[in-house]
Amino acid sequence: MNDSVLVVGSVAFDDVETPFGKRENALGGSAVFFSMAASHFTSPRMVGVAGKDFPEEALTMLRQHKIDIRGLEIVEGKTFRWGGVYHENINQRDTLYTDLNVFADFKPVIPREYRQTPFLFLGNIQPSLQLEVLDQIKDPKYIALDTMNLWINTKLDDLLNVIRKVDLLIINDSELTLLTKETNLLAGLEKLHEMGPQHIIIKKGEHGAFLSYNTELFYSPAFPVKQASDPTGAGDSFAGGLMGYLTTCKEIDFTTLKKALVYGCVMGSFVVEKFSTDGLTQLDQKQIELRFNALRTLVTI
Repeated sequence: MNDSVLVVGSVAFDDVETPFGKRENALGGSAVFFSMAASHFTSPRMVGVAGKDFPEEALTMLRQHKIDIRGLEIVEGKTFRWGGVYHENINQRDTLYTDLNVFADFKPVIPREYRQTPFLFLGNIQPSLQLEVLDQIKDPKYIALDTMNLWINTKLDDLLNVIRKVDLLIINDSELTLLTKETNLLAGLEKLHEMGPQHIIIKKGEHGAFLSYNTELFYSPAFPVKQASDPTGAGDSFAGGLMGYLTTCKEIDFTTLKKALVYGCVMGSFVVEKFSTDGLTQLDQKQIELRFNALRTLVTI
């Protein structure tokens, strides 16, 4: 039986417009995208908060994908909402609004039955909340952390405290520069490893991702898709695929992490092809393995 993975992050509604269409009230949030991707490998456990406007059909859909939502609080008020428009260059977007709503007062309480979950993914929330989560978890086997430029700029001390406690840090190349003041990838990675994490992943969007394992490097391109309709949630789906695969491994070494990175790229490729979580809902293991094997041929000689 696989180990489980616990994710603590946002649950949201997204209003998204891209050159390929528009979707209002789309299910989103880091915890949702992560869990949907990870559910193809294990039974994820989700901790988050939503308002009374969160629909029963969304809860049903999450349960149908083996996601344990006992840690999802439904409270008075409205669910976190985000609206954005993507440019013709779909790597660029404008945020139209961010309404935190019930997420503004989110204080993650880890249910007792979740506290010994072996794998933990700290989604992109305030570093002080990530520290509170770590205080509630007992002897996790592996901890991964996602963060963003906002926390690097405004909550650096708390963030550095979290970074010291995790096994894997997942950021993009601009965040690497912000954190380390280094524009060179290798110099930046060296400084990041000194901050604590043994493993680091640098996401490069449509260009794939780098894995640094004690400064030993591996690179995987993104899986090429004909049309990226909606990039929302790609990073969290990447993390869900990566951590989901790790729950199936007896040990975590460079080989398993390289495979996990490729699975992350695969799950990211499925989510960008459709809006919201639609690219992850009808998947079967055969489709995932086909893309994994195709992508693996791109990175081996």
